Amino acid sequence: MSGRQGGKVKPLKAPKKDKKDLDEDDKAFLEKKKAEAAARKEMAAKAAKGGPLVGGGIKKSGKK
Repeated sequence: MSGRQGGKVKPLKAPKKDKKDLDEDDKAFLEKKKAEAAARKEMAAKAAKGGPLVGGGIKKSGKK
């Protein structure tokens, strides 16, 4: 083959990450982060159910 290759070039595989030991602070931080993400997801679901937040106000007509 010549120097050119047709098609898409596959990316190189990334090396596997080693499992690192977590101390108490890291475990607490990850747990807190996971709880906040779950709470945020729950709040987003509630907000989506509620409907539009802004519904009142003066409605303008097309006339000038």
